[in-house]
Amino acid sequence: MCVRLIFRHMEDVIRLLAVREQPLSVDEVIAAVRDAHAGGTVVFLGTVRDHDSGRQVTRLDYTAHPTAEDELRRVAEKIAAEHPVRALAAMHRVGELEVGDIAVVLAVACPHRAEAFTACRQFIDELKHTVPLWKRQCFTDGEEEWVGICC
Repeated sequence: MCVRLIFRHMEDVIRLLAVREQPLSVDEVIAAVRDAHAGGTVVFLGTVRDHDSGRQVTRLDYTAHPTAEDELRRVAEKIAAEHPVRALAAMHRVGELEVGDIAVVLAVACPHRAEAFTACRQFIDELKHTVPLWKRQCFTDGEEEWVGICC
């Protein structure tokens, strides 16, 4: 009987992580997670919507703590350790974003689609609750509102 053990190194699984001001490239994230051993790849895009709690939003301004990329890596490592992830990538934008702009894009590639959906959902949920990113919402009435750690 032949037993094959596969050890995944985090640097092989975590292909791209970034917090940046430039517009995000969905194609760059998808290309980063291409893997011949993955049968399912799930991509999540978080975009700026035009409303929140019944108020019209004109734009968002995202700010990141200097440790944001380190915390993003910690979340990525946790997801890779808990799921059969072949590859993952994530980028979050900071600065001023208009309605319709992409604020976050992440992708997870796994052997099967159900695993990829589960891992991607957990990834965005944990990113949203732990990575130190804040957003200032600007409304059509001229008021502004800061929202805590967010995505």
